[in-house]
Amino acid sequence: MILKANRTAWFLPLCLATFCLPTSAAPSFSEVRSAYVESDALLLARDGRPLQSKRIDMTQRRLPWTRIEDVSPALLRALLASEDRKFYEHAGVDWSAVAASAWRNLWNTRTRGASTLSMQLVGLLDQLDDNGDHRHGRRNLPQKLSQAAGALWLEQRWKKDDILEAYLNLAGFRGDLVGVAAMSRGLFGKWPDGLDERESALAAALLRAPGASPQTVALRACGVLHTMAQMKQGAVADCDGLEGLARLALSGGLRDHSAGAGWLGAEQSPGLAPHLAQKLLTRPGERLRSMLDADLQRFAIAALQRQLRGIAKQNAEDGAVLVLDNATGEVLAWVGSSGALSDAPEVDGVTALRQAGSTLKPFLYALAFERRFLTAASLLDDSPLALTTSNGLYVPQNYEPQYRGWVSARMALGGSLNVPAVRTLVRIGPEDFRDRLYAFGFQSLTENGDHYGFSLALGSADVSLLMLANGYRTLANGGMWSPLRVTQGKSLQPCIDGGCSGVFAKASDLPEGSKPAARRVATAASVFIVTDILADRAARVGTFGLESWLATPYWSAVKTGTSKDMRDNWCIGFSSRYTVAVWVGNAAGEAMHDVSGISGAAPVWREVMDYLHRGGSHPSSVAKPPPAGVAPQSIRFEPAGKIDEAPRHEWFIAGTGMNVVRLAESKALAHIAYPGQGTIIALDADMPPERQRIALQLSGSPDPGWQWRIDGQPAGKASSDVLWRPSPGRHELGLLDGQGRELETVRFEVKALKGKRAK
Repeated sequence: MILKANRTAWFLPLCLATFCLPTSAAPSFSEVRSAYVESDALLLARDGRPLQSKRIDMTQRRLPWTRIEDVSPALLRALLASEDRKFYEHAGVDWSAVAASAWRNLWNTRTRGASTLSMQLVGLLDQLDDNGDHRHGRRNLPQKLSQAAGALWLEQRWKKDDILEAYLNLAGFRGDLVGVAAMSRGLFGKWPDGLDERESALAAALLRAPGASPQTVALRACGVLHTMAQMKQGAVADCDGLEGLARLALSGGLRDHSAGAGWLGAEQSPGLAPHLAQKLLTRPGERLRSMLDADLQRFAIAALQRQLRGIAKQNAEDGAVLVLDNATGEVLAWVGSSGALSDAPEVDGVTALRQAGSTLKPFLYALAFERRFLTAASLLDDSPLALTTSNGLYVPQNYEPQYRGWVSARMALGGSLNVPAVRTLVRIGPEDFRDRLYAFGFQSLTENGDHYGFSLALGSADVSLLMLANGYRTLANGGMWSPLRVTQGKSLQPCIDGGCSGVFAKASDLPEGSKPAARRVATAASVFIVTDILADRAARVGTFGLESWLATPYWSAVKTGTSKDMRDNWCIGFSSRYTVAVWVGNAAGEAMHDVSGISGAAPVWREVMDYLHRGGSHPSSVAKPPPAGVAPQSIRFEPAGKIDEAPRHEWFIAGTGMNVVRLAESKALAHIAYPGQGTIIALDADMPPERQRIALQLSGSPDPGWQWRIDGQPAGKASSDVLWRPSPGRHELGLLDGQGRELETVRFEVKALKGKRAK
């Protein structure tokens, strides 16, 4: 036996010197550090500050590389005491340990006790080259010899501290925890520079048996503490309560569970943008700089949470905030939920689809102005209305249970009156309005206009805060639409929740420093007039009063909205530079109690908008000059007894101006009453087809020159009784004025019942 042990002692140096030298050069320290990849990705603010981390690699938990200067001296002592007491004395191989191991184990391949830290590091580097598995070290003699040879080669080219640093970052400790940072954060809730002797001893004990029980780990850690005490000469090891500490650490009981802290801690990952990080981050170790403003993001979160705490008793717990730069399309703040206040914080309120409420009305009036169906001074009847549809009667009502009679389009939009908006949509037609909304980026409107019907004027369609924000930004930009930008070189399209696939353009599609391509979706003249109305305090005084959350001391245009049963409320508006959009509601869709857009979302909108225009740090907001083709004109309304609007200066698109607006009830009231939009008419099987007729009906009195048109063919005067002979199929009924201009169009269907006699 003695002979065999001595044989190993002299054979190993000879082998290393002649046959076992590494065949290829090991990587340098800088190469190893550069190749190190964290399991998490990090979303950064526009100035490089961290916002949010996201774990990508689920097989191993690796945190940022830790320098040896940032490791607790106690952990370094524990590591050397446990693994390699003569680390600073040998040149890669501890020959005395080899001899002692050979004496104990003879030719047994279980010789871990002879492995130095340098040899173990060589093994870790080999495993990384193979498959990254840190769980199984090399244990047979040839492999040990190869590791020893590699250690000798490594020590000639690496500094001792570099070897220690690399080992601490590559070694597996427990479960999926790889590296000293992941171990320290995962087990003890602190960074490696804060580990004390007892924690360090537990960490060192895990290196030999990462999966050992708490009792075994504590027992081995106690041995490490005794060795450390011996190395300090006179120190006393304290093993009391070590098993309890081990149980607590290995169960995750010492981890930092504070809100937003996460594995990287509140400073390196403050948890400010979880929803955007979830969408953007895709690669382990990624450091992605976004367009978000860290200070603004933090302020928007605080403003939203403040408001929700104030209305919590009214069953409101969720919200979202989006802030855009009008000129560049950069997303400056993306707050997807109220965080800890929400029962579903993972739901992104920025991209979730909700009923739009009155927030779609500006796009409707802009289309009416553009087609010259209306001007801002045109009179609309705010009185009870019932429309025939394929689903029965549609009876829109105002938010407040009263009607104002005749009002101008300016007052109707500014006061967010429902019935005038529906009357306007009757003139335009749901199909054309749906197409216009789609052009503004509302890509969730995938059905045709008949599917939504007249309720589309009141926001019955589901849209997202992201779509609304960019739609209003398009208004701020005079009708020019462009995609949003969340990172340098990436643009963001309107996103439909349920995947958001395809919403991010490839970086190569948007060269650095360039702006996303813009397209015109509405005329500058019509958009200017709508914007002027949204900025007009006097126009909204009847509904909101002169002083409200919407009345800013700087120029701004803003609109609120509340969906059915107060399930959602919105406030979206813009200044000359920024667009701010806010949603308040419940992620589960529960109704709130007496919370409207002005009382729910508007206070948050105002706080964020004030922050953006605070002091002198940001430019003040002023109205943009009118575009070509728009001119002001003094107007008055007649008769004064029926029109409660004072004389004023009004904006008109060229060719539509007037000095006096007189009430003309026939034009204002008349619209197609029957057949209604989407009506399905069944022919009577018991009546001869040539005897069947459909009466074309108007609500109100038409002008003498108005005409009916069916499927493009004249069908008679609208002022006369017209009985049209139906034929099976789909039809289009139009109402034309005396100059042949289309005032309104409806589509309906005639079905033939089985058994009807053919004629």
